[in-house]
Amino acid sequence: MDAQKMEVAALIEKIAGLQAAIAGLPSLSPSPEVDRLFTDLVTACVPPSPVDVTKLSPEHQRMREALIRLCSAAEGKLEAHYADLLATFDNPLDHLGRFPYYSNYVNLSRLEYELLARHVPGIAPARVAFVGSGPLPFSSFVLAAHHLPDAQFDNYDLCGAANERARKLFGAREDGVGARMKFHTADVADLTQELGAYDVVFLAALVGMAAEEKAKVIAHLGAHMVEGASLVVRSAHGARGFLYPIVDPEDIRRGGFEVLAVHHPEGEVINSVIVARKAVDAQLSGPQNGARGAVPLVSPPCSFSTKMEASALEKSEELATKELAF
Repeated sequence: MDAQKMEVAALIEKIAGLQAAIAGLPSLSPSPEVDRLFTDLVTACVPPSPVDVTKLSPEHQRMREALIRLCSAAEGKLEAHYADLLATFDNPLDHLGRFPYYSNYVNLSRLEYELLARHVPGIAPARVAFVGSGPLPFSSFVLAAHHLPDAQFDNYDLCGAANERARKLFGAREDGVGARMKFHTADVADLTQELGAYDVVFLAALVGMAAEEKAKVIAHLGAHMVEGASLVVRSAHGARGFLYPIVDPEDIRRGGFEVLAVHHPEGEVINSVIVARKAVDAQLSGPQNGARGAVPLVSPPCSFSTKMEASALEKSEELATKELAF
């Protein structure tokens, strides 16, 4: 066995052990043991790795899918915990940096906006949808506050309790950003005419956790979004695919979109980003002449996403109080 195969085998063994330990926890709510295990998991998955999770054995694929669902459940509990904590302050928006990964959201949202601006020149959307916003819709908030100041944001989530928490924190104000943030409890599969109203749709990483689920969601968006509208999809790359689903750009093409950019960040921004546009002509999407279609543009790393100046914990409070003070 060569060195690369040994490295991959060791990583898979470590991830499988962490998955088993996490699955055996009595609760996924924040606690020292939960925090330790997920910190170990992220630490193992973030560095560049030769692993290709799409080629795992059936047993390891099942392990990976189970782990992603555990990550989703734990992330929901973590966000709910901090949403409740922030709600105890008179001015919750002054304390967003208490969430330990807040600055990661700031950097990811900035990355998404820069990719949009680069590949959809002159973009100035009037209406934006964020599908899978959760109890702490930091991405919508950062985008609305700093990058898309004239856009109305409609946030969609399956969980009514998550929307209530988000509305209490971000939608209570009737002026400024709060006036442009709306929250809706709905399954994206039930949205049809609504989707035709948006200039840009953002798809959260954990909406559709298995590959076939994600492909169905994208196909549904493609069937109902207006021609020329933009789609921003969060994905993963390499070992980060143990944390989040990996989206195949071909599934986006088959859904009726033209893939404009695929970007795999380095450093502390975990999610990859795919930018696409609803095809004006059906021939622009999907394979042509029996081929797999053009290889999507892989953007060079952006300066702000390759290396953060300091850790999320060190910078998050500063970002919250200085960048997003209202």
